[in-house]
Amino acid sequence: MIQATLETIYMTGVTSLIAGFLGLATGLLLVVTQNGGISQDRIFYVVLDKIVNLLRSVPFIILLAVISPLTSFLLGTTVGTTAALIPLIAGIFPFYARQIQNALHEIDPGVIEAAQAMGTSHLAIIFRVYLREGLADVIRVSVLTIISLIGLTTMAGAVGGGGLGDIAINIGYARFQNDVTIVCMVILLTLVFLIQFIGDKLAEHFVRF
Repeated sequence: MIQATLETIYMTGVTSLIAGFLGLATGLLLVVTQNGGISQDRIFYVVLDKIVNLLRSVPFIILLAVISPLTSFLLGTTVGTTAALIPLIAGIFPFYARQIQNALHEIDPGVIEAAQAMGTSHLAIIFRVYLREGLADVIRVSVLTIISLIGLTTMAGAVGGGGLGDIAINIGYARFQNDVTIVCMVILLTLVFLIQFIGDKLAEHFVRF
C-alpha cells in the first residue's frame, strides 16, 4: 500500500509539472491570440482551439489505448507508472489549458489596455499583468486540475499503470477484499483534501498580496 501511494504521488507530481507547463503555455497562447488579444491571430487561435477541444473530448480510457503505440515507442513499454505518464500528460494538459484561459479572462481588460498604452512589450504583459494579476485564479484552477489528475491516475492504475488504482481494482475489487478498496479510497481522499487545503491557503495569500 505504501508503494502504491508513492507511485500515485509520483505520477501526479511528474504529470503536474510537465502538463502544467504545457497547459499554461497553451492557455496563454489561446488568450493572447484570441479576438481582442494582445497578439490577435484568428487562424492560429482557431487551429489551437480546435486541437484543445479535440484532445479534451477523447475519454481518458480510450486515450490510453490510442496513445499506447507512442508510449511504447518512447519508453519501450506500456505498463508501469512511468509509462502511464505519457497518456496522463496528454489527457490533462488540454483540460488545464482551457482552465487557464478561463482564469485569465477574469483579468480587468482596463489593466491590459493601460499596460499597452505605456508601451509594455507583449512578453512583459504576459508576466506582469496576466500571470501576476491572475495568480490567485491560476492557483485555483491548478488545484482543480491536480485533483482531476488524481482521478486519472487511478484509471491508469486499473490498466497496468500501478498506484492506488491498481491495488483498488486488482486486489480490492477483483478479490472481493473491500477493506483494501476502502483504504485506497481513504488515502486518495486524504491526498485530495491536502491539495485542496494547500491550494486554498495559497490562493487566499496571493489575493491579499
